[in-house]
Amino acid sequence: MYAEERQQAIADQVHHHGRASVAALAEEFDVTSETVRRDLAFLERAGFLRRVHGGAVPVDAVRVTELGVAERATARPDEKIRIGMAACRFVPSEGGSLVIDAGTTTIQAAACLPRDRTITVFTNSLPVASTVADHPSAHLHFLGGRIRGLTQAAVGAAPIAALSNYRVDVAFIGTNGITERHGLSTPDPDEGAMKSAMINAANRVVVLADSSKLGKEDMTGFADLSRVDVLITDAGIDAGFSARLSARGVEVVIA
Repeated sequence: MYAEERQQAIADQVHHHGRASVAALAEEFDVTSETVRRDLAFLERAGFLRRVHGGAVPVDAVRVTELGVAERATARPDEKIRIGMAACRFVPSEGGSLVIDAGTTTIQAAACLPRDRTITVFTNSLPVASTVADHPSAHLHFLGGRIRGLTQAAVGAAPIAALSNYRVDVAFIGTNGITERHGLSTPDPDEGAMKSAMINAANRVVVLADSSKLGKEDMTGFADLSRVDVLITDAGIDAGFSARLSARGVEVVIA
């Protein structure tokens, strides 16, 4: 295989799978790791991928900008609705407690909360709180603090301190990125701290994320995959990534 053919194959693999490791590429193409690193360096200079520790990811995998609620709400709406509906099976039973993170997918979960049971709901999200407010048997607690206009979420010391007084049955967590190396990640450190506090307060962690978030990394990592009990996503998840998550004890639910 000519170098140009190998480089094209590497680029195709990174874009299809969302990530490729130097060791796996070297074995697949029967070349040295140094040859693969030179290929990756060439492809990065050409704008086809971005090198990371141990391999490469697509150029848009590590993001430096953050979209607001309005912009994100228009992305993959059907998948988010299905994920929100699938989350209903993880809502605790009568008298249970739930913390719902900020995010456009978690809003859909809030809209689908079963109305046949009494539950206590904590959230730092203005849209989630507004959605849950008319639930006939939900005891709603808003974790107030400084509101980030971009995400309409309360962040800072106040909501984290308020949440530290509670232990909840289930947490519905949104994320901007999920990888094996970086875990769950989000652009803003304050949002990351709040998400981490929610995870620490919960007996069970259910992550709601459409497949466009898989293989992506943002600046602030807020939880290792070992903290995740369930991932609810859509059929776009890579089969290999799904299998690796399952091997690590994460239940993968396809909505």
